[in-house]
Amino acid sequence: MDDLTRTALAARDGDQVALARFVRESQADVWRLAAHLVDRGAADDLTQEVYERALRGLHAFRGDSSARTWLLSIARRTCIDTIRRRTRMRTREARLRVLAVERSAGIDELGLELQELLALLDPDRRTAFVLTQLLGYSYHEAAEVCGCPVGTIRSRVARARADLLVGWDAAQDDEAGSAEA
Repeated sequence: MDDLTRTALAARDGDQVALARFVRESQADVWRLAAHLVDRGAADDLTQEVYERALRGLHAFRGDSSARTWLLSIARRTCIDTIRRRTRMRTREARLRVLAVERSAGIDELGLELQELLALLDPDRRTAFVLTQLLGYSYHEAAEVCGCPVGTIRSRVARARADLLVGWDAAQDDEAGSAEA
């Protein structure tokens, strides 16, 4: 068993000096991995996040593998999560840019009617609908944003769709009535 693993086991058992030593002796490796996998600018924040995750799970570390391997696997997963999050954000931002261009060009008349109908929805239903149907969040992500169960989000979206259809039909009936007069 290597020295860092012994230090991690001591830290797991409550030795605060060992905990400080564990972080001090492994921090450079974690930072370098984050800098190479994501970028140097994010490495400090990612390193902090890695240690937050590691310290929450330290009680379960048994020393079956080296502490360095265990910690760097946490760092790798943290970096992957960050890359995925950034990719999703870039995709959403691109969608929003396209929508903004379409609207500014006057292409999306239907979008204006949809905005008016969305404004009439219950705020919880509107939020769930916009997050999942317009911005592309998964139901799970929307549930995290709203702080409620996934089933609640599914229900709100279904009800929002029904409300929108009723509103759409009413708007079409109003337009047909106006055209006849």
